[in-house]
Amino acid sequence: MKDGFLKVGAMTPDVLVADPVYNGARIREGMDEAAAQGAKLLLFPELCLTAYTCSDLFLQSTLLDEVEKELAAIRRYSINQSMITVVGSPIAFSGKLYNCAIFFYQGKTLGIVPKQYLPNYSEFYEARHFTRGEGKVEWVDFLEEQVPFGANLLFCCKEQRDFVIACEICEDLWTPLPPSSRHAMKGATVIVNPSASVETTTKESYRKNLVSMQSARLVSAYVYADAGEGESTTDVVFSGHNLICENGTVLAESERFKNGAIYSEIDLYRLAADRRRMSTFLPETKEEYVKVSFSMEREETSLTRTFARTPFIPSNQQEREKRCDEILTLQAMGLKKRLAHTKARHAVVGISGGLDSTLAVLVTARAFDLLKIPRENIICVTMPCFGTTDRTYQNALTLTRELGATLKEVNIKAAVRQHFADIGQEESVHDVTYENGQARERTQILMDLSNKYNGLVIGTGDMSELALGWATYNGDHMSMYGVNASVPKTLVRHLVRYYADTTNQTGLKESLLDVLDTPVSPELLPPVDGVISQKTEDLVGPYELHDFFLYYLLRFGYTPKKIFRIARLSFSGEYGDETIYKWLRTFCWRFFAQQFKRSCLPDGPKVGSIAVSPRGDLRMPSDASASIWMAQMDELKEELGIE
Repeated sequence: MKDGFLKVGAMTPDVLVADPVYNGARIREGMDEAAAQGAKLLLFPELCLTAYTCSDLFLQSTLLDEVEKELAAIRRYSINQSMITVVGSPIAFSGKLYNCAIFFYQGKTLGIVPKQYLPNYSEFYEARHFTRGEGKVEWVDFLEEQVPFGANLLFCCKEQRDFVIACEICEDLWTPLPPSSRHAMKGATVIVNPSASVETTTKESYRKNLVSMQSARLVSAYVYADAGEGESTTDVVFSGHNLICENGTVLAESERFKNGAIYSEIDLYRLAADRRRMSTFLPETKEEYVKVSFSMEREETSLTRTFARTPFIPSNQQEREKRCDEILTLQAMGLKKRLAHTKARHAVVGISGGLDSTLAVLVTARAFDLLKIPRENIICVTMPCFGTTDRTYQNALTLTRELGATLKEVNIKAAVRQHFADIGQEESVHDVTYENGQARERTQILMDLSNKYNGLVIGTGDMSELALGWATYNGDHMSMYGVNASVPKTLVRHLVRYYADTTNQTGLKESLLDVLDTPVSPELLPPVDGVISQKTEDLVGPYELHDFFLYYLLRFGYTPKKIFRIARLSFSGEYGDETIYKWLRTFCWRFFAQQFKRSCLPDGPKVGSIAVSPRGDLRMPSDASASIWMAQMDELKEELGIE
């Protein structure tokens, strides 16, 4: 459970109808397999000890007596396993029969959860045999133990406060108010559902959507184990459709009509972080619950789940194209509203021939089209200086021409040299003053031109630069509306690529493709032999790493150690430990040190799940200390043996 990762399993064993001896043996075999896989929680299907399809045989004492013996055997078998095993079985109490999930752990019965909603329609006739369970918990005699019995049970790990299990059984989930909703509001982070869902055409997708969406609504993990082959096919067929979901994401799904197990690691810290962030996730249910505690050693979980290298970008091409179009529309709609509100008929964009300014002018063109303002009212300003290369300059000219915007060129060399003379800056000294003097001169020109044209200065900086503080304060950091402010650098690239792939203008397409092929650079230092000499990623690190760090720090509040762990897994073969460590340390330090720039950002539209606006997602003090984050980086350095 280190870093909040918990391995869970959902297993459909082979069964024989009405043969608890055979089925119990298969369950114990499954327990061995899951324990060998490192699972800490294993779920079997509904009534799997007898098979779900016993029908009136459930009323036979011979069957129920054998069930009791096998449950005792399973309990004994669990004694040396550090894994909670949940078994579906009929249980008789006080002269009534209940459809139950029994929780076994290290030779003890933690509790028994009865099914609350008994289907008695279509092919289901559970009310013929079973009594509906109640939420209220009572203590009952079970295999010579006093055991809690009731739906309102929470199984809580002492060593991991975010590991809290609750249970609902099959039909419970299909009801208008599933018990799992109450369980989650009382603190359950992991919902288990032993089920016997008959298979019919189209039911697979419905079931999958139901389980995944319930996990999303509850901000929980949801483990679903389904009855499969071996059940009676007198009237129906079962497919063994097992699912492990986490907050709307399907982590693992079984192949239907094939008994077996699926495993994955759920991220308890991620779930807890999301719940803390949601002010509407409140413990509103007034029902009483009983908490059953258990101890489980915090071991490191071997990870099989993957973490996308580019978490802001869908891996599926069709979905990626849809996302790109949606984001371009969101950006354009934000700018459209601002232009309409200010009654501005012009926009001023500093265009360098780089990625960010290219995206900004593409978005501006779309906003102007929506407002039916002629594109010639977009004033694209190119401001060559000491670091400008012919390649970026020509791309800026081509892009402006192809979009039908108006080009204005202002060479700032003389103005910058005069400024250097005024402040006593030697032009030969290529320090931060040399660089930022150029950036601020450009911003001054844009602002003054916006006054001249009665328009808005459109900001070009992206979220990755803002996270790192890679912007000149009151230089490119400032604008009147920042259309790229919540778009990370890796996504900027895909948005420009999408525009290039979908335009029917050959010249525009070629220009955009060349922009994509140009190294990211502020072009504030003189080129060498006409080629860009200042490459941003050489100075602050690869943006694909920084965007990865940014996503998991802000979206889920991961610790530096956990971010390093999943980055090492995701970028294996591309970046070594020392490289990941180096740039993660850089990211953590810069993220805190540069908050003062983000505290006074211009307005701009949020387009994704995170943003750095001081008025929205990131309300962080400019003078917050990074000490504990950097201390963890120092610990990591020592653990890795990095000099």
